[in-house]
Amino acid sequence: MCSGGFAKCLGISLMPLSVVCVLCNILLFFPGGKTLDSQFISEEVWYFGGILGSGVLMIFPALVFLGLKNNDCCGCCGNESCGRRFAMLSSILFAAIGVIGAGYSVVVSGVAINRGPQCLVVTNTSMWTYPFSDGDYLSNSALWSRCEEPVGVVSWNLSLFSVLLVMGLIQMALCGVQVVNGLLGALCGDCCGCCGGSDGAV
Repeated sequence: MCSGGFAKCLGISLMPLSVVCVLCNILLFFPGGKTLDSQFISEEVWYFGGILGSGVLMIFPALVFLGLKNNDCCGCCGNESCGRRFAMLSSILFAAIGVIGAGYSVVVSGVAINRGPQCLVVTNTSMWTYPFSDGDYLSNSALWSRCEEPVGVVSWNLSLFSVLLVMGLIQMALCGVQVVNGLLGALCGDCCGCCGGSDGAV
């Protein structure tokens, strides 16, 4: 497969992943499926890892990858493939932006999963706090009962942040693949298998 066509496949794959990440981040603003005052929503939700990192920042490389297949940059220095090679090389920069965005989402999600959600804890007094530490609740679901309200907030946050974590890792991998694909496209032209013939025709 030509490098431009392969990049288009990567772009097509990134788009639905970005949409899923944005939706997950939006759902996190409704812990347990309930509407709460902003001060009772976990801090990591407000970092917008899924909306900004795996969402908005991922749209740019996805659109660039989609356009590489039909890139019709003019040639330079008498070489018709020069424009395409430059486009493939520039796609590496956008792939790096995608890695940074997805990496940000992964870090935020990892921190949120380790810390656990903010919830109402009832002991001698009722207070909103983060009742878990260092991910202790991940291996002991009995601790989840510490959270009185919102009902189901632990599984809600854990599920959505886990999806963001996995989606972010997949996005990083796809952008990393495009870095390699971009380098090959810049060195060989649009199709490595036919670069000799295309470059030889002046």
